[in-house]
Amino acid sequence: MSLLRKTGDARGKSSGSSSLVPRLPARDGANPAALSRRAFLARAGLTAGAGVLAQQLPLQVMQKAQAQTRAEDVGDTGKPALRHTVCSHCSVGCSVNAIVQNGVWVRQDTAFESPINLGAHCAKGASVREHGFGEHRLRYPMKLVNGKYERISWDVAIREVGDKLLQIRQQAGPDGVFWIGSSKHNNEQSYLLRKFVSFFGSNNCDHQARICHSTTVAGVAQTYGYGAMTNSFNDLAHSKAVIFIGSNPSEAHPISMQHFLHAKELGAKMIVVDPRFTRTARFAHHYVRIRPGTDIAFVWGVLWHIFQNGWEAKDYIAARTYGMDDVRKEVAKWTPDKVADVTGVPEAAVHRTAELLAKNRPSSVVWCMGITQHSVGTANVRALSILQLALGNIGVAGGGANIYRGHDNVQGATDVGPNPDSLPGYYGIAEGAWKYFARVWGVDYEWLKGRFASKALMEKPGMTVSRWFDGVNEKKEFIDQPSALRAVVYWGHAPNSQTRLPDMKAAMQKLDMLVVIDPYPTMTAAMHGRKDGVYLLPATTQFETQGSVTCSNRSVQWRERVILPLFECKTDHEIMYLFAKKFGFADELCKNIKVVNNEPVIEDILREINRSVWTIGYTGISPERLKLHMENKHTFNPTTLLAEDGPCKGDYYGLPWPCWGTPEMKHPGTPILYDTSKSVADGGLPFRANWGVEHNGDSLLAADGWGTKDSEIDVGYPEFDHVFLKKLGWWSELTPEEQQQAEGKNWKTDMSGGIIRVVIKHGCAPYGNARARANVWNFPDPVPTHREPISSPRRDLVAQYPTYPDKAAFWRLPTLFSSVQKVDFHKDFPMIMTSGRLVEYEGGGDETRSNPWLAELQQTMFVEINPIDASRIGIQTGKYVWVETPTGARLKIAAMVTPRVPEGLVWMPYHFGGWWMGEDLRPNYPQGSAPIVLGEAANTGWTYGYDVVTMMQETKVSLCRLVVA
Repeated sequence: MSLLRKTGDARGKSSGSSSLVPRLPARDGANPAALSRRAFLARAGLTAGAGVLAQQLPLQVMQKAQAQTRAEDVGDTGKPALRHTVCSHCSVGCSVNAIVQNGVWVRQDTAFESPINLGAHCAKGASVREHGFGEHRLRYPMKLVNGKYERISWDVAIREVGDKLLQIRQQAGPDGVFWIGSSKHNNEQSYLLRKFVSFFGSNNCDHQARICHSTTVAGVAQTYGYGAMTNSFNDLAHSKAVIFIGSNPSEAHPISMQHFLHAKELGAKMIVVDPRFTRTARFAHHYVRIRPGTDIAFVWGVLWHIFQNGWEAKDYIAARTYGMDDVRKEVAKWTPDKVADVTGVPEAAVHRTAELLAKNRPSSVVWCMGITQHSVGTANVRALSILQLALGNIGVAGGGANIYRGHDNVQGATDVGPNPDSLPGYYGIAEGAWKYFARVWGVDYEWLKGRFASKALMEKPGMTVSRWFDGVNEKKEFIDQPSALRAVVYWGHAPNSQTRLPDMKAAMQKLDMLVVIDPYPTMTAAMHGRKDGVYLLPATTQFETQGSVTCSNRSVQWRERVILPLFECKTDHEIMYLFAKKFGFADELCKNIKVVNNEPVIEDILREINRSVWTIGYTGISPERLKLHMENKHTFNPTTLLAEDGPCKGDYYGLPWPCWGTPEMKHPGTPILYDTSKSVADGGLPFRANWGVEHNGDSLLAADGWGTKDSEIDVGYPEFDHVFLKKLGWWSELTPEEQQQAEGKNWKTDMSGGIIRVVIKHGCAPYGNARARANVWNFPDPVPTHREPISSPRRDLVAQYPTYPDKAAFWRLPTLFSSVQKVDFHKDFPMIMTSGRLVEYEGGGDETRSNPWLAELQQTMFVEINPIDASRIGIQTGKYVWVETPTGARLKIAAMVTPRVPEGLVWMPYHFGGWWMGEDLRPNYPQGSAPIVLGEAANTGWTYGYDVVTMMQETKVSLCRLVVA
């Protein structure tokens, strides 16, 4: 039997990929890689008989249309009911039509009416119905006793975990506990968790964005005003050229590719910049193979040619940007010879990239974690943002900075969830922000302040999820809070998606207690090496609850509850409420939120968001409007996202934020950020005035005549507050009730929404009309500067382009840069190591590797190795190899010999877990809960490195060596 096979999708069709996956001998029953399809399904427990297998088949794509009975509880009607939901994997936002009968999810139909996925699914989306069965899920609360997991009741779990957390809070202060939230929580759960942790008295909370797109949020927000994708997947249809850099959407966001491929059919040019020849690269007109960690040098090389040839958008730059002359000075240093030396990209390829982008406008840039996950991640993001400003591509259809988020609600959880440096809506954590949310929550500010160890800690950003284990392992005198961490709560987050796993495991063993709240036990349950003090609490999936979720393009969709919670699982918001009762602040947590059977009502949580998050326009996104959109998806244009008829006429699908004002204002949403061709009332916007009106004597406001359509102010202007409104004579247009609430407030803190209403009536943007910043003077590098990766193999370039100095107290922890880079690991570890995604799995992979339809497609963890390197070392496809890194980690992984990676570089997917340096951890999981497919976690071997602004982890450039196993 051949060791190689082609991968296929979940319906048994060829994916069209040339990707070859090794088929390996099964190892002690732990790895089903060598099995045939039937044998694999038998091992997965799916071939007890033809009838059983037929019941498990996930799709019946086409059938006779029937009128569906809509009942809140389908269990009693006996009639099939349609439930509108959204795929729970990446953040494209694909709709799923779930058919439920007698409380059972009996069928998954394609949502042809969705303007986002148009009925299409990738392998992951096609198999989400498996979550309605959940054979590998946690079924009841458990705790570790003498190395074995034992079943306990929810009452015991809440009492024991709650007592221990209260004890730690009393002994070490509220900052002794770290809360890791989830980008798989819906918006309402994310918001409630940030509120919950605030009432516990801490900012020590975080979630997936810190290891996914925190650098995007910082870099884009500090350049344009908002930290989000500017256009939409659908808008790529208007693009004349698209550059995918650090992005592989064919695998990471497959359905987004249908929108680009449509553009390609219409003539759009495609550029792919990646160290590895990916599935996306096979579609490219122009593929650029770049040395990992040199993106800024490459982008400046592209801009060098643009400036040299006069291809820049001169009028746009003069009217709408600040600091481009400073960029020109930096770019002038990056002559073609220097770019080629640093990046490995020939001058002709750089010039070709610049020419394709400049001569085929509007052109769009798409990036993902290949750009963000670097020690210079924020600078990478800003370089690409500046490139789009230079070409005049921001605020136009077909242009944009288009950032594809990872999990289904990374965008929403970042917007309103448990960020360590901000309250919901990016309000920050200064005194004014806390006083504002005290008003929103209906609690006394002094009471809220008293929940924290001190006012200073209340206003100090917490630790980050990327570094929590250093908050345990670091010497106490170097931790910028009264105590080291003593307990960690993993609430919907996989540990193997974080780097430096040996350090994390050491920290897990030092904790007083470790808690996992998740539908699946995750690798946390197996890797910790403890004998006790671990609790596993079963949460539901998003298909067992309802609520809103925000796509990458800022559209918000409403998920209906498909099925009731399985087994003894509880929704995340019910668990929050039960712990709040234990901690004594349940009444405060849900003061404005109705609670039914210990479950806070999701719609009420969203209405609280509607009353508070004015900054990014979640205020117009009511439950009623979102539900109406989901029920009328067919009325929205699949290119513009505009409803052309029906009850949502005039709205953009999902009310992409900012959706200004109150729901009663009926703002349509903002499909393209910074588009001045539309009025603000119709979804237009200028750049945000977020940094004052001038800097060093230069104006930061837009030039005269560069306002939005229908604006009564035809010059640049600052953000609006009560004083500005009075000076303009618009104050009298507020109602008496609005005047009372708006007095002394600005547009962000006026809870009446009156300021926003009046400002938009006059055609203006509430946040002002300013210039985008090409020079961010408050960043370590005001203009992005190439710095060699911390684990650089080019020692000749380290002295010329060094990393940053070490930082003493950064997000409460000392952070190393130059002291690590000074060590020459390259002598002993000559291979560059990088990582990425697969189409079959998502994130840490626990739920997708537990799904038999996906597990069958990708049965083995593997490492891609160039044929020249393989020949030199003596490695063959299908054989095991040790991947050894400077941390001392050794990963036993199957080899895939392929020219997709260049000589000197290896690539690994990061979705695997359940092995630990050659040891199979399956016996460590609770019985029956281990994923079907296990493998080494790539991040077990990952080395030190963090972004200098956000603490984003470095996962794209490290070093290793290969040894035949």
